[in-house]
Amino acid sequence: MVLLIVGGTAFRVWHVARADERPQVDAIVVLGAAQYNGTPSRIFAARLAHARDLLAEGVATHIVTSGGKGRGDVFSEAAAGASWLAANGVPEENVIAVGAGNDTLGSLRAVAGELGARGWSTAVIVSDPWHSLRARTMAEDVGFRAWTSPTHTGPIVQTRETQARYIVRETGALLYYRLSKNPADNIGGTGLP
Repeated sequence: MVLLIVGGTAFRVWHVARADERPQVDAIVVLGAAQYNGTPSRIFAARLAHARDLLAEGVATHIVTSGGKGRGDVFSEAAAGASWLAANGVPEENVIAVGAGNDTLGSLRAVAGELGARGWSTAVIVSDPWHSLRARTMAEDVGFRAWTSPTHTGPIVQTRETQARYIVRETGALLYYRLSKNPADNIGGTGLP
């Protein structure tokens, strides 16, 4: 039974990672990742570029960047993302930075509050492929309807070994979340996005 649950969850992580859902929604939500003194990491920049493309396609009229500050940071992930988008052709009035949350669940709770305050209830989440199912599950648990459009560029999707490692990590993180309703982002120093 345990093998079926773990195997079935791993298959769903893989399956959702391959989906690219682009319905018209209230907002495109970019989950934060590392930033260095206001400059997004390669992983984060790939997410931001994908969100910019979705905005250009008309998926939504606004991009919400998310993520708080790490210890010692001057910039939040959300602020670094908003700056990157502005520098790469997205009008500032189309970007909302939600600089709260230090893990996926905390960020999505803060985003849910912002969406709710604007009367919005739907979003396409942009993250890495393997993170998509957990992010969508958490988004729906905190109160908004979510679809996923993962980025298929960047260091996380380059090799089969990297992909396999992230599928295993996300399977464990999702099972942990489903059992405890707590984020698993920083358990054991996994560095999950």
